[in-house]
Amino acid sequence: MAAQIQLPLDPPHPARPQHNLRALQKRAPVHRVSTAVGDPAWLVTGYQEIKQLLADPRLGRSHHDPENAARSGASELLDGPRGDYDTEQKWIATMRSRLQPFFSAGHVKAMRPRVEALVGELLDRLEKQGPPADLAEALALLLPREVIGELLGVPVEERELLDEWTTAVSDARDRERSAAGLAALHRYGHELAARKRAHPTQDVVSWLCEDGTLSDDQVAQLAMGVLFAGYETTATALCVGTALLLDSPEQWRALRENPGLAPTAAEESVRVVSRLLPPVIRYTREDLEIAGAEVRRGELVMLDIYAATHDESIFPDPDRFDITREDNPHLCFGFGLRYCIGAPLARLELQAALTQLTTRFPRMRLTVPVEDLTVRPGSFAAIPTSLPVIW
Repeated sequence: MAAQIQLPLDPPHPARPQHNLRALQKRAPVHRVSTAVGDPAWLVTGYQEIKQLLADPRLGRSHHDPENAARSGASELLDGPRGDYDTEQKWIATMRSRLQPFFSAGHVKAMRPRVEALVGELLDRLEKQGPPADLAEALALLLPREVIGELLGVPVEERELLDEWTTAVSDARDRERSAAGLAALHRYGHELAARKRAHPTQDVVSWLCEDGTLSDDQVAQLAMGVLFAGYETTATALCVGTALLLDSPEQWRALRENPGLAPTAAEESVRVVSRLLPPVIRYTREDLEIAGAEVRRGELVMLDIYAATHDESIFPDPDRFDITREDNPHLCFGFGLRYCIGAPLARLELQAALTQLTTRFPRMRLTVPVEDLTVRPGSFAAIPTSLPVIW
């Protein structure tokens, strides 16, 4: 069956609905498409279908013939097959078992004072600098970097380099740049593991090294995976959530007056960040049927989380940013065995940042209409180029 729909359908924007994708969703839950690099794929847009497929072991990130696998874009890490086909599921179980202690409810609760202190330090710096300011650079990008850097044990002076490499890795247009960034991250992970084996400290990488069952290559893979997963998406969610709050003064005021809204405000920020994220990619490990479509082994399946989180049958008034939304079963952290292990930490960062922002800067406002915000071209999470504010 020939691909007839060319991706992407809509340019990503923090405040604009993806009308073409939503129209496609209303026609059917699965569609034959051509990816941004011209490869054939299946695009899934129905909430229930996506939820089921996220937990289906018949799909994975690896491929039995990776050199000839379809790709969604040029990013070496994000847009094509990854991992060993024969051991992928075993490796996922290993990864989760090793990392789970650091992202358990108890450990994340213990991190709250430090995360709140980091937010306070960044806002102290912002207040001292004075308006106007770019909140993307002053807070949204810095907070996740500092939190993940401390968690992994990355020295402060080396964290800026990681920014450069993670940005390169996520480049969906330049595969050579993406591959070079991934190689640099992996080399750094090896170097960090070697240092921690020689001089362990109280951090994730030291603990992984002391575990005794992981090679330096595996430690590097785990550590850099945590870095990448915990940085760009959280930064984008914070940036977008803040922008939409600032665009809704009554909700900014409501959160300031009632910090108890922080959990639902954070959750809604995660839901709407799907506007700036590409579909989750998977490869089928065997022939299967998706909503009546016959999908063959090894074909590329793209799970559109934006479509799922804006499915009108699940989310009333899905285009509205609503920090009081109680029933919010979004799939932005995944579902099932691949549910994002770092979700509790991301929620903590968002809650701490949004609470302190609204409390300390009650008169903060955007200096441009939210519709005029632009996003970084070609990146995995299309984070706003800037978030200009005054107060």
